[in-house]
Amino acid sequence: MASDKSALRSRKSAPPSTSDSTSDSTSKTPPSRADADDDSRNKLGVLDVLRLLGGAALLSCALSWYISNGESLLWGWRPWFVRGQALRSWWRGPVILTDEQLLAYDGSDPAKPIYVGLNGTIYDVSTNPHTYGPGGSYHFFAGRDAARAFITGCFREDLTPDLRGAEEVFVPLDPDSEPDPAASGDPRDSDEAEVETEDGRLVRKGGKAGPVKAELRERAEREWEEARSKVHDAIEGWAKTYRGETGKEYFEVGWIKREKGWLERLEPRGLCEGAKNMRPKRKKEGEKRAKEGNVKGRVRVGEKKGGG
Repeated sequence: MASDKSALRSRKSAPPSTSDSTSDSTSKTPPSRADADDDSRNKLGVLDVLRLLGGAALLSCALSWYISNGESLLWGWRPWFVRGQALRSWWRGPVILTDEQLLAYDGSDPAKPIYVGLNGTIYDVSTNPHTYGPGGSYHFFAGRDAARAFITGCFREDLTPDLRGAEEVFVPLDPDSEPDPAASGDPRDSDEAEVETEDGRLVRKGGKAGPVKAELRERAEREWEEARSKVHDAIEGWAKTYRGETGKEYFEVGWIKREKGWLERLEPRGLCEGAKNMRPKRKKEGEKRAKEGNVKGRVRVGEKKGGG
C-alpha cells in the first residue's frame, strides 16, 4: 500500500515531456518581422494606386504631345482652366455689364478686351481680333448681344438680343393651295370649309385635296415646337464655340445685366427679307402623294426583282 502511494506521488511530480513543451512553444510563437514585411509588400496600397494612375496620365499626355506635334497634352481638349487668360479671368471674378457698357468692348480700344454677347452671356474673343476687331468679318457681333442675328442671318437688321418670333425661320412655308391655319374670318362659305362624311370623317368642301383644319392646327403646333427647339440648339452651338469647347481660344467671362421687363419694352420684330427667303418650302399635297407613290412603286419593283 505504501509503495503504491509513493509511486503515485512520483508520477504527479514528474516534469512534462520535452516534446509537448516544444510543440506548445512552437504554436504560440508570434510571426517574425520578416513575415510581416512580406505581407505588407504583397498588399496594394493607396499610394501604389495613385502612382499607377499618375504614370498612366503622364504617359497619355506624352503620347498626345508627340502625336499632336507639341500642340496639345490632352488630345485636343483644352478646358478653360488650362488656358492662361481664362484662368486669370476666373480669378478676377465675373464681368457684369449693361448693354450700353458692353458697347465699349468692340475692339476699338486696344487696351480693352473684345467681348461678344450671346443670349445674355458675355464671352471673350480677344484672341481673334482679325475676325471680331475693327474691319473683321464678324465685327458687328463685337460689343453687343446680337442673338437674333445668329438665327436669322440678318446682320444689319437683327443685331438685337430679342429672339421672339425668330423660330419662324425654321417653320415650313405652306404652298398656295393650302389654307393658312392662322387666317381670320368665317370659312363656311369658302372652298376651305370642312364637311362631315357619312362615316364621320372631316373633309374639305368639294373634295378639295389637303388636310382639314384640325390636322393643320396639330401640324402647326408640332412644327413651331420643333422650330423653337432648333433655335435653342443653334444658340447652344454658338455658345459651345464661344466657351472654347470646339478648339477656339474663347471663354466665358460674365453676363449682361438688364432691368426687369426689358424685353417687353422692345418693339416686336418680324422676319427680315433674308430670313423669309431661308424658310423651308413644304411640298404640295399632290407632290407628296406622287413622291410616296414613286417610293412605294420602287419598293414593289425591288421586291419583285429580289423574289424572282
